[in-house]
Amino acid sequence: MKLLTRRGLLKGFITIAGLSVYSRNAMSEVLTPRTTEGPFYPSPSMRFSDVDNDLIKVSGAVKEAGGEIIQLKGKVISKQGKPLAGHRIEIWQCDVNGKYLHSGDGRSVVYDNGFQGFGHDITDKNGNYRFKTIKPTIYPGRAPHIHVKVLNAERELLTTQFYIAGDTNNSADGLYRRMSPEQAQAVSMVFTQNNNLLETNIDVVI
Repeated sequence: MKLLTRRGLLKGFITIAGLSVYSRNAMSEVLTPRTTEGPFYPSPSMRFSDVDNDLIKVSGAVKEAGGEIIQLKGKVISKQGKPLAGHRIEIWQCDVNGKYLHSGDGRSVVYDNGFQGFGHDITDKNGNYRFKTIKPTIYPGRAPHIHVKVLNAERELLTTQFYIAGDTNNSADGLYRRMSPEQAQAVSMVFTQNNNLLETNIDVVI
């Protein structure tokens, strides 16, 4: 019996009764690595009343958030490649000044009240999610990152963090260094320019 190589699996072809059939499920996806929630996940009482997927504009605020605006999008899928519809995906991150929307962040830095700091989206029937936020900035002792949590109803499925691909601070970040190269690639944001907006796409695989 001929063994399938990794290259062959990635191509996703299965031979059944002499027919070649393409299947995304021929090989499981690389699972998105889990990591710590961190100390600054904002409880509901700490959040703005506006918790939608547009973090650069707080409802009722006059100004928009400071920082470089990005669009973060992708899919939430199972390891077999099945889209996970109706799942809640949350993100939270520090503002352009490196300050979190959290009472425990006691650093003497003024918080940017034009930045929502926390937001969520619900995946559509194809598992798609989308956020408008800012390119993550440095928090002392960490590489720039965005915290991410995925829930099915009230059940938490995954907590992870996204990083900027190629950022010079990644190599000094303890959490980043624990990941394998494949895992690091799975949570690294590569940016492209699209209609004057930086855009990045990351699929979350559970």
